[in-house]
Order: sequence, then C-alpha cells, then structure tokens
Amino acid sequence: MQVSVTFRNMESREILREYVLEKLSKLKKYLDSPLEANVVLGLEKHRHIAEMNLVANCITINASEETEDMFSAVDGVVEKLERQLLKYKEKIKR
Repeated sequence: MQVSVTFRNMESREILREYVLEKLSKLKKYLDSPLEANVVLGLEKHRHIAEMNLVANCITINASEETEDMFSAVDGVVEKLERQLLKYKEKIKR
C-alpha cells in the first residue's frame, strides 16, 4: 500500500501520520489489489479537515470530513471510506 500524507497550514506531525497509516490498514481487507492512498490533513481557523482518495484496480473513492479535532476527522473519513467500499463490494457480488 502506497500512502502519501500531506499537511496544509499545519506542521507535519509523525503521530498523525502513524495514526492515518494505522486506520488505513483496516481498509486493506476490503480490496485484494495494491492500494494507493492520498491523504490531505489541513487546518483552517478552528476547523480540522481530512480528505482521502483511494485508488485500487479501476475504482477511485473520495471522502472528506471536517471537525474540531484532527483525530476525529480521520476517524470520520475512514468510516465513510469503509461504507463506500462495502457498498462497492456488495455491488460486485450482485
């Protein structure tokens, strides 16, 4: 899995990078092929924004979340991506 983490308007923090990698490893079980993830973590005034793009096989899945805490924003984005992946897998099964 290739993961690139970009920080906007904030300092790069290793703990956030590791947290994102840990959460994204949970999504590997839904896809068989190699996965590429682009993650953008940004700060605008008091809003913490997390955006993720997953690319695997021939699908691209995008999600974003905006909260008051960066860790909860990452959790929200991963939940959205997980829901989209489950929906995609169900569509393939039918």
